[in-house]
Amino acid sequence: MSTDGERLATWLEDLGLADALAEAGLPTFTRDSSGRAVWSEPDRVPELDRALRGQGSEPEHAVPVALVLLARQARLRTELLESPWFTYETLAEVRGASVDATRYAVHKAAQTHRLLVVPVDERVVVPAFQLGSDGEVRPEVAPLLEPLLAAGMDPWRAWAWLTQPAALTLGQAPEKAVTDPEMADLVRHAALRLAEHLPDVES
Repeated sequence: MSTDGERLATWLEDLGLADALAEAGLPTFTRDSSGRAVWSEPDRVPELDRALRGQGSEPEHAVPVALVLLARQARLRTELLESPWFTYETLAEVRGASVDATRYAVHKAAQTHRLLVVPVDERVVVPAFQLGSDGEVRPEVAPLLEPLLAAGMDPWRAWAWLTQPAALTLGQAPEKAVTDPEMADLVRHAALRLAEHLPDVES
């Protein structure tokens, strides 16, 4: 492997971005038994190097912003999946219903924008934050879900927005802040405004 390929591989490893290459649809590399970088598409290494270092006025100090965002998104998805969630089967147990009935209810609620379901591999999961102890949607969360989901917000982004601490809500996650009578209106308004501007934000 060329010196350029080795240098690029080491740079990406130092930035912690090597694993983001595949998700971005870019050439990837592995290390052989001697520790040398072996690229999947060695002919594209110079092109890849130029593209990743093409940010800003000092290419030698550039950071591949797109890869940073992809890596951050991957980390966030991992964190979200480490939080509680249900499958049709486990939600059926909580609701005391059949799996078929639960699947139908979940689909119906999702279609009417009253339940967030998130695709994971070849299945869907139902994040637990939005549900009460009976397995039904929390009434205070429904007004946040409806505008965001009706506007077509990416399910992963909706999950993150609703459950991650935010400056707007004084460091609380919106799904928790909405239970505070003094903050509920602010959180509901924020969800409506975000939904209104969603086409601009996600374009």
